[in-house]
Amino acid sequence: MELQQRIDADIRTAMLARDKDRLNALRAIKSAILLELTKEGAQGGLDEAVGMRILQKLHKQRQESAAIYHEQGRTDLAAEEEVQAAVIEAYLPQRLSEAEVEAAVKQVIALGGAAGMKDMGRVMGLANKELAGKADGALIAALVKRLLTANG
Repeated sequence: MELQQRIDADIRTAMLARDKDRLNALRAIKSAILLELTKEGAQGGLDEAVGMRILQKLHKQRQESAAIYHEQGRTDLAAEEEVQAAVIEAYLPQRLSEAEVEAAVKQVIALGGAAGMKDMGRVMGLANKELAGKADGALIAALVKRLLTANG
């Protein structure tokens, strides 16, 4: 089932279950998808990669908001953001462990023939493409930098 259809079906289910937190998160996802579909230059449907990018962005926003609320001592608002992040995370592909990401980055470096830090941009592009949605971009960047520094 396409992401947009899954979200619509899950919204109906959450409404029937009167699950307010889940419903808020699903409505945020639907809103972001509709914004993407109606923006200038958009093709008719929602590409799966675009959908995953939207979900990643929303998930990251919720995590950052929760962290800020924790710093400010607003645990009530932080809990709400964390619940929404968990709902959004359910639609994302399973995250890879750091060891799995490192193995994938090593493979990208080997296949790309990268020799040192001068190749970081190329390696990052390939690694981000391969690991899209499966790993955090900051983790990928840190591993690429560490591995290229060790090579070069």
